[in-house]
Amino acid sequence: MRILAVIPARAGSKGIPNKNIRIIGGKPMVYYAIRNALSSDLITDVVVTTDSEAVRIIAKEMGASVRWRDERLCRDDVTLDAVIYDAIDPEVKWDYVVTMQPTSPTLKKDTLDRAIRYAIDEDLDTLISAINAPHLSWGEKDGKKVPNYKERLNRQYLPANYLETGAFVVSRASVITENTRIGAKVDVFEVSEEEAVDVDTFADLYSVAAALNRKKVAIYVNGNNKRGIGHIYRALELADEFYSKPDIYYDANQTDPSVFGTTTHTLIPVNGIAELFARCKENQYDIMINDILSTSIDYMIGLRSVMPKAHIVNFEDEGEGVLKADLVFNALYGSSDYPQVKSGEKYYIAGKLFLMYNPIPIREKVQRVFVAFGGADPSNYSDRILAIAAKPEYRDTTFTVVLGRAKNNVEQMMEYNKYPNIEVLYDVANMPELMTKCDMAITSRGRTGYELAILGIPSIAMSQNEREEMHSFVSNENGFTYIGLHPTDEIIENNLKMYLSLSKESRQRFQDLMLSHDLRNGRRRVMGLIENL
Repeated sequence: MRILAVIPARAGSKGIPNKNIRIIGGKPMVYYAIRNALSSDLITDVVVTTDSEAVRIIAKEMGASVRWRDERLCRDDVTLDAVIYDAIDPEVKWDYVVTMQPTSPTLKKDTLDRAIRYAIDEDLDTLISAINAPHLSWGEKDGKKVPNYKERLNRQYLPANYLETGAFVVSRASVITENTRIGAKVDVFEVSEEEAVDVDTFADLYSVAAALNRKKVAIYVNGNNKRGIGHIYRALELADEFYSKPDIYYDANQTDPSVFGTTTHTLIPVNGIAELFARCKENQYDIMINDILSTSIDYMIGLRSVMPKAHIVNFEDEGEGVLKADLVFNALYGSSDYPQVKSGEKYYIAGKLFLMYNPIPIREKVQRVFVAFGGADPSNYSDRILAIAAKPEYRDTTFTVVLGRAKNNVEQMMEYNKYPNIEVLYDVANMPELMTKCDMAITSRGRTGYELAILGIPSIAMSQNEREEMHSFVSNENGFTYIGLHPTDEIIENNLKMYLSLSKESRQRFQDLMLSHDLRNGRRRVMGLIENL
């Protein structure tokens, strides 16, 4: 069977000058149509019809034939039917002719082949690429605007509405004339929204560029009571930053899927590293992000072996694997000797909701105390603070205590709600809303400390473990009162009493130190570095 692909690519685009040869995704736009046609399993011959010397060179270098288009066929009023008819060699007995517009660079070769095969199998005269785009629409009748529908329905319940795209028209060769490529037996072939983009405006050009430059991303993350679940929160924030839907892997032996909350991101459990590597080898990601606390040299070498072209980015990595990573972010730690390691508060990724809130006003007296120790609180600091808050001497101070998803003995802690000055909450959706109602906070040395600093909330902080002792930002010099690892109840309570008696001016100084750090732009810095890999 002889199947000819004809790619019309003239020079005279007025809306977007030099449209067909503009570099997009690293290649001239016409390149993608030629590549699809040449790599097709069914197309036997490829001809590019053009009046552009640049297009001629591109086509020849790629291995396609060129039909130099006569000037009369380059006018704006000439239909594409005449151009395609002119490009067909009448001496060859063609079975089908496929018109392929260079303005559909996101079309995939497999989609093209499925369409051609469908046209052949269904014995069609013509098959036109289309997207199903049902919408409530209006028309005009007797000079008045009238609806094109009988009943207003949600989009998913509307009848099919196929819009032609410029991707392809598959025509039986015998039906093609100077005036038409449409035969008697016609059908449409539905393509995806991404593949349906037909570049006609600069907005289309922008959409296509985003699609062609889109990275295929995977995130491997684990979180639990021992490790904490700040890794989970950060992974979900990162996933929202990409213009694609990353695959988020987690080890089912280490992480309960409930810690991800109600996210609609793609969560994929794996049974150990071997299965993770097998999936990575199959999918060949462009970017692999690890947020697993520590990576080994062997783990990183294994990732490199199955995905040699991938860029590997690690977060809060305390292992030797940093030596094999392309980029490492350690926002909780101080400086590093390795150039690929970006350390310090500049690279903290704030939750989206925190960016919508302003710092709290410092009031004359502390009336409300916010208490949170991350998602797990393995040292059970929440229990100890609640025992203090329940004492009669604190009945005039309100304590809001937030327990995270991985906290143990939640039901026992909820019993403290019987005290009129204590509010115990579990896994809240809007932390900044609760925080900004308070005048001070008690927390650990992890992610919550950064959140409190963004909102300028004077805070007492303590470490959950030896690892947290190395976290450098939550410190006295940055406006916190840091009381060390596993402080006694006496030390905790004495510092609480001190804060409750502090003047407005003293607490304002704490806030000023916190707000002197630019924590709101870390997300932009991190993503900028990842996207430039």
